[in-house]
Amino acid sequence: MKKIILISMYIILMVSGLIFMKYGQNTGSIVIEHGSILFSINLISLLGLFMYILSFVLYTRIIVRFDLSFIVPVTAGSVQVLTLVFGIILFKETVSIISIIGVFLVIIGIVLMNIKISKKDNVKSIKGV
Repeated sequence: MKKIILISMYIILMVSGLIFMKYGQNTGSIVIEHGSILFSINLISLLGLFMYILSFVLYTRIIVRFDLSFIVPVTAGSVQVLTLVFGIILFKETVSIISIIGVFLVIIGIVLMNIKISKKDNVKSIKGV
Protein backbone atom coordinates (compact mmCIF):
# COMPACT_ATOMS: atom_id res chain seq x y z
CA MET A 1 0.00 0.00 0.00
CA LYS A 2 2.84 2.37 0.86
CA LYS A 3 4.42 1.69 -2.55
CA ILE A 4 1.21 2.68 -4.34
CA ILE A 5 0.91 5.90 -2.34
CA LEU A 6 4.53 6.90 -2.97
CA ILE A 7 4.34 6.09 -6.69
CA SER A 8 1.04 8.00 -7.00
CA MET A 9 2.52 11.02 -5.22
CA TYR A 10 5.54 10.93 -7.52
CA ILE A 11 3.41 10.72 -10.66
CA ILE A 12 1.11 13.53 -9.51
CA LEU A 13 4.04 15.80 -8.61
CA MET A 14 5.91 15.04 -11.84
CA VAL A 15 2.95 15.58 -14.17
CA SER A 16 1.77 18.65 -12.23
CA GLY A 17 5.25 20.13 -12.36
CA LEU A 18 5.43 19.64 -16.11
CA ILE A 19 1.97 21.14 -16.60
CA PHE A 20 2.70 24.21 -14.48
CA MET A 21 6.04 24.80 -16.21
CA LYS A 22 4.34 24.56 -19.60
CA TYR A 23 1.45 26.75 -18.45
CA GLY A 24 3.83 29.35 -17.04
CA GLN A 25 5.72 29.40 -20.36
CA ASN A 26 8.77 30.84 -18.66
CA THR A 27 12.05 28.97 -18.53
CA GLY A 28 13.53 31.66 -16.35
CA SER A 29 16.74 33.50 -16.86
CA ILE A 30 20.06 33.45 -15.11
CA VAL A 31 22.30 36.48 -15.31
CA ILE A 32 25.77 36.76 -13.81
CA GLU A 33 26.95 40.31 -13.39
CA HIS A 34 29.21 42.12 -10.95
CA GLY A 35 29.88 38.93 -9.00
CA SER A 36 26.15 38.25 -8.41
CA ILE A 37 23.88 35.59 -9.83
CA LEU A 38 20.38 36.80 -10.65
CA PHE A 39 17.58 34.32 -11.35
CA SER A 40 14.10 35.28 -12.50
CA ILE A 41 11.06 33.11 -13.15
CA ASN A 42 7.31 33.72 -12.96
CA LEU A 43 5.27 32.28 -10.08
CA ILE A 44 3.47 29.59 -12.08
CA SER A 45 6.72 28.28 -13.57
CA LEU A 46 8.33 28.43 -10.12
CA LEU A 47 5.50 26.31 -8.71
CA GLY A 48 6.06 23.81 -11.54
CA LEU A 49 9.80 23.76 -10.89
CA PHE A 50 9.20 23.20 -7.17
CA MET A 51 6.83 20.27 -7.89
CA TYR A 52 9.31 18.83 -10.37
CA ILE A 53 12.15 19.00 -7.83
CA LEU A 54 9.93 17.40 -5.15
CA SER A 55 9.05 14.62 -7.57
CA PHE A 56 12.75 13.99 -8.22
CA VAL A 57 13.53 13.79 -4.49
CA LEU A 58 10.61 11.41 -3.98
CA TYR A 59 11.69 9.34 -7.00
CA THR A 60 15.17 8.84 -5.54
CA ARG A 61 13.55 7.52 -2.36
CA ILE A 62 11.27 5.20 -4.32
CA ILE A 63 13.98 3.63 -6.48
CA VAL A 64 16.11 2.94 -3.42
CA ARG A 65 13.27 1.21 -1.55
CA PHE A 66 11.58 -0.83 -4.27
CA ASP A 67 12.47 -3.00 -7.29
CA LEU A 68 14.07 -0.83 -9.94
CA SER A 69 12.93 -3.17 -12.73
CA PHE A 70 9.33 -2.50 -11.70
CA ILE A 71 9.43 1.16 -10.64
CA VAL A 72 11.12 2.69 -13.68
CA PRO A 73 8.84 1.24 -16.41
CA VAL A 74 5.63 1.81 -14.42
CA THR A 75 6.42 5.40 -13.44
CA ALA A 76 7.87 6.38 -16.81
CA GLY A 77 4.93 4.88 -18.68
CA SER A 78 2.37 6.48 -16.38
CA VAL A 79 4.01 9.89 -16.63
CA GLN A 80 4.15 9.62 -20.44
CA VAL A 81 0.49 8.67 -20.75
CA LEU A 82 -0.77 11.32 -18.31
CA THR A 83 1.41 14.02 -19.86
CA LEU A 84 0.00 13.18 -23.29
CA VAL A 85 -3.59 13.23 -22.00
CA PHE A 86 -3.18 16.56 -20.17
CA GLY A 87 -1.33 18.02 -23.16
CA ILE A 88 -4.38 17.27 -25.29
CA ILE A 89 -6.93 18.48 -22.73
CA LEU A 90 -5.20 21.60 -21.37
CA PHE A 91 -3.00 22.76 -24.23
CA LYS A 92 -5.01 21.47 -27.21
CA GLU A 93 -1.98 19.59 -28.53
CA THR A 94 -2.50 17.32 -31.51
CA VAL A 95 -1.72 13.63 -31.36
CA SER A 96 -1.04 11.18 -34.17
CA ILE A 97 -2.52 7.71 -34.45
CA ILE A 98 0.96 6.31 -33.72
CA SER A 99 0.96 8.17 -30.38
CA ILE A 100 -2.44 6.75 -29.49
CA ILE A 101 -1.25 3.22 -30.33
CA GLY A 102 1.83 3.88 -28.19
CA VAL A 103 -0.35 4.92 -25.25
CA PHE A 104 -2.32 1.68 -25.47
CA LEU A 105 0.90 -0.35 -25.64
CA VAL A 106 2.24 1.43 -22.56
CA ILE A 107 -1.00 0.76 -20.66
CA ILE A 108 -0.90 -2.90 -21.70
CA GLY A 109 2.72 -3.10 -20.53
CA ILE A 110 1.87 -1.59 -17.14
CA VAL A 111 -1.02 -4.04 -16.70
CA LEU A 112 1.18 -6.99 -17.68
CA MET A 113 3.87 -5.92 -15.21
CA ASN A 114 1.29 -5.92 -12.41
CA ILE A 115 -0.07 -9.41 -13.04
CA LYS A 116 1.01 -11.61 -10.16
CA ILE A 117 2.29 -15.04 -11.13
CA SER A 118 3.19 -17.47 -8.40
CA LYS A 119 6.64 -19.06 -8.57
CA LYS A 120 4.97 -22.46 -8.84
CA ASP A 121 3.01 -21.43 -11.99
CA ASN A 122 6.06 -19.70 -13.46
CA VAL A 123 8.20 -22.84 -13.07
CA LYS A 124 5.51 -25.00 -14.69
CA SER A 125 5.23 -22.71 -17.68
CA ILE A 126 9.01 -22.72 -18.17
CA LYS A 127 9.18 -26.52 -17.92
CA GLY A 128 6.22 -26.90 -20.26
CA VAL A 129 7.96 -24.92 -23.01
